[in-house]
Parts: sequence; C-alpha cells; structure tokens
Amino acid sequence: MKPIQEIFPLLRQPKKVVITTHQKPDADAMGSSLALANFLKQFGHSVTVISPTNWAAFLNWMPGCKEVLDYEKTIDKSIKILKEAEWLFCLDFNALHRTKNMTNTLTQLNCVKILIDHHIEPQVEVFDYGYSLTSKSSTSEMVYDVIVESGHDDMINESIAECLYAGAMTDTGSFRFNSANETVHLMVADLKRRGLKHSQVHENIYDNFLENRLRFIGHMLLNRMEIFYEYNAALISISKQDLLRYEMKTGDTEGLVNYPLTIQGIKLAALVIDRDEERKWSFRSKGDFDCNTFARKHFEGGGHFNAAGGRSSDSLDQTVSKFKKVIKEYENQLQQQ
Repeated sequence: MKPIQEIFPLLRQPKKVVITTHQKPDADAMGSSLALANFLKQFGHSVTVISPTNWAAFLNWMPGCKEVLDYEKTIDKSIKILKEAEWLFCLDFNALHRTKNMTNTLTQLNCVKILIDHHIEPQVEVFDYGYSLTSKSSTSEMVYDVIVESGHDDMINESIAECLYAGAMTDTGSFRFNSANETVHLMVADLKRRGLKHSQVHENIYDNFLENRLRFIGHMLLNRMEIFYEYNAALISISKQDLLRYEMKTGDTEGLVNYPLTIQGIKLAALVIDRDEERKWSFRSKGDFDCNTFARKHFEGGGHFNAAGGRSSDSLDQTVSKFKKVIKEYENQLQQQ
C-alpha cells in the first residue's frame, strides 16, 4: 500500500470515483465520505457514495446524503457503478468484510483502491494507496488532513466543514475521549475560522430523535442494565422484543453503551443487541482497559483501545452468560485505579 500523497498530482484528472464505508455507517463514516465526495467533485470527478446498508435517519441532514446509494436497495445500479469505477475510496473500515454484502463485489474490482482509516491492522494487501493512522481521532479528521496536505484547503466549504465536524465530534464522544488530541482541536479551530456553525451540527445529531427513543432508553436503563461493582463493569442487553416494542430503527441505539460509564467507578461498559442474524456487541472503557483486545479475544471483534465492537452467533442468553464469565478474568485490571 503506497502513501496516499502519491495520488495528489492526479487529483485534477477527472475520473469515475466511488466512495464507500462500513455497514450501518455512523456519523464519522458518513461525514468523512460526504466531505471527500464534495471535495473531489470540485475537481470535476464523477463521484458516487455507496453505503453497504441503510443508515440512521439523524444523518440525513448531511449535505449530499440524499444522493447516497444504499447497496442493499440498489444492488444492480450499485454494481454497475462499481464496475465502472476508476478509483474506489474505502473510508472508516480496515478490511473489506466490514462492507457486508458488498465484500465479494469489492474484492473482484480491478480499479485503484484507496484506504483512509484509523482502525488497527488494515488489510493493506488489497489497497493500492492508503492513509492509515490509529492515533487519529476519526476518519473525518484524516480526510481533513488529506485535503490540507494536497494543497487544496481553499476548497473546504460550509458543507465539507459540517460533515467533517460531525464525524470528529461523534467519534470522540463530543471531544471527551483520549483520541481527541490537539490535532483534532486545531482542525475544529480552522473549520470555525471558515464559518462552521458547530451548534447546529450538535442539534442535528443529538436533538433529532422521536419520543419513543427516549422512553426506550429509560426502559433499558431501568430493566436491562446490570452493574457488576466487583469488576467495575456494566452490561446492557437488548432483546428483539425490546426493539419491536419501542419501534427502534437504525441508529436509535447509538450511544447507549456510554450511559453506564457515567456511573462512578465503572471502567467497562458493554452493550449487546439481539439482531436477526447475530448478536452485536459494543464495548467502551475508561483509562487503561483495552476494549480492542477484549473484543478480539472473546467476541470476534475489535476496534480501538477504549471503543470496540464484536459479534456472536450464540443466543442472547448464551452470549450474555459468556460475558459474565469472561469478565472474571479481568478482575484485577478492572479494579485498578
């Protein structure tokens, strides 16, 4: 995988470009993709953003989101566009399998593949060029870096700024996580100088839900949250019945895993959701507990040091029982102050 800087001299040569990201894209995945799309279109490139799946409704405000294709709903059209692509940008994921049903199609493409991502252990052998740096707060910050380093930061308009800010803000927990280092704050300062209205982005992301989601959260915290003070850990388990009862949609469980971390002393928070095909795990931690290693070892997952995900083919009860068993192995780590 060659450095992404090698494509900079080619930016003024219009090409057919596709930008994609991981399944169920979050604000960083969608924000970085749309920001890059807006940037490349200014050079005359033909750009299409294709998401492997649907996405949360609270992302629809993002400039350009209405033009994004949902691969699962537009398979024939999406495959045709992908086969005609000259450049494929892969954002906010480190391996092609993170694109779910798109994986085989992407694997078979002969176009130039370009990675921009901040997760560990990227699948470097499948990418021609790339920018992979785990110390970065978000893929949105990395897209900002690409724009600036290419010498075209004058092209950062209001739409690009909003998308980049949304991605960085959400991936850093509104700038509270350790990943929110000085570089992301310098980026925000630059975007503010360019006219970014950050409060409106916050409202679009966090104040844009229906009443049933708030009642769902109350139900989860009251009836589905378990606290294990002997391990400084907490678990929220959500059944399919819970999702149906409150009519939860894609994105409605976003951020729920962070709630237990507000409890004094809790260092590890886990959330498991009973999906149709599998059980999906989310892990968050404070301090020196490594969520990435924990998720990789026990739940077929991975991610970042303090934030990771996983999966299980076991039933909800079985995978919950496994979690309760394995956290005993980490008693000493979780009890350390």
